[in-house]
Amino acid sequence: MSRPAYSFVRTFPAEPERELCVDRHYLLCASAGVLRLEADGQAWLLPPARAALIQAGRPIRVSIPQPVTTASVLFDAGFVPAPPAALAVFDLNRLAGALLAECGAWGPSEEPLPAYAETLFAALAAVCWRLAEHPSPIVVPAGRSPELRKALRLTEQRLGGRARFEEIAEDVGLTARSLARRFEDETGMTWRAALRRMRILAAVEKLADENVPVTAIAFDVGYNSLSAFNAAFRELTGRTPTEYRLSFRP
Repeated sequence: MSRPAYSFVRTFPAEPERELCVDRHYLLCASAGVLRLEADGQAWLLPPARAALIQAGRPIRVSIPQPVTTASVLFDAGFVPAPPAALAVFDLNRLAGALLAECGAWGPSEEPLPAYAETLFAALAAVCWRLAEHPSPIVVPAGRSPELRKALRLTEQRLGGRARFEEIAEDVGLTARSLARRFEDETGMTWRAALRRMRILAAVEKLADENVPVTAIAFDVGYNSLSAFNAAFRELTGRTPTEYRLSFRP
């Protein structure tokens, strides 16, 4: 009989998008690098010192834009309750980080877990399940229709230049009015609001590389001034880009 919970650490190279579905509840924590995760029409970024909680049997889309090292825990569905959502990304607190590190001593095995280890894994689940009830605001709509998904993809490709809504609508074969309606219907936000979120998402991905200056990141994602970038970043995350980068260190 396999263990009701176990931990492992892996390093993955950059990979294109693929589907991930496991038969256990999956706690996925990034310690270096970044992953992109998508479920239920929303896309999340998983930078260092953050965790993703994925429900057993719920398929999600995963891509790895740069090499990443992760610490993961798999929980048997009979050992812990179902997570509050199919996918949630959240900040790890000190308690969760300490429990995750302590649980690292027990990997996959047919040997039963000692009572001490079971208690640790149960405590880790209790803390992370509660943290997952307050997910990170760094999320953008993924879109359901092919037209909107293409519009979002084109918007992301043009973040560093001058992304123009009318040009994107033309490129996806819709009028600007029709595309605007798609954004409202499928995402509950305007294209401009989605653009702001995508710029911050791209910035978080770049902040994971400590060698890239914040000023360079601001211009790379489409801001003309550092002050405007800082204001937009703080509005969404509650922190400045520099503060957010410092939080990547567990």
